[in-house]
Amino acid sequence: MQHLIYKIAPKALWREAEAAGVFHGAPVDHADGFIHFSSAEQVGETAARHFAGQNDCVIVAVDADRLGPALTWEPSRGGALFPHLYGPLPLSSVLWVKDLPLGEDGRHRLPKEILAEGGA
Repeated sequence: MQHLIYKIAPKALWREAEAAGVFHGAPVDHADGFIHFSSAEQVGETAARHFAGQNDCVIVAVDADRLGPALTWEPSRGGALFPHLYGPLPLSSVLWVKDLPLGEDGRHRLPKEILAEGGA
């Protein structure tokens, strides 16, 4: 079974990564020294806290097992463990990329695959 983690990114930034064949992170990732990810259970809150009102984002599903020791789980919000990647994200570890639209209520609509995994 694959262990999936998720990255939310602005579409334009993700398109640059696709063209380059690697994702080096968003400005917040550069500032913190690692690429931020979320589990299925965490990604809804991540979207609400850090991408509120942004309708130009994608959500990227990544096979965590392909990232090796550069991926660590470290305490963040409320002491919860979040996946952090210390290095670039090789696009070969990406399973899918989907738009992350806003609903009429202004909240992001997570893909059904994340909801099936327990995300909210």
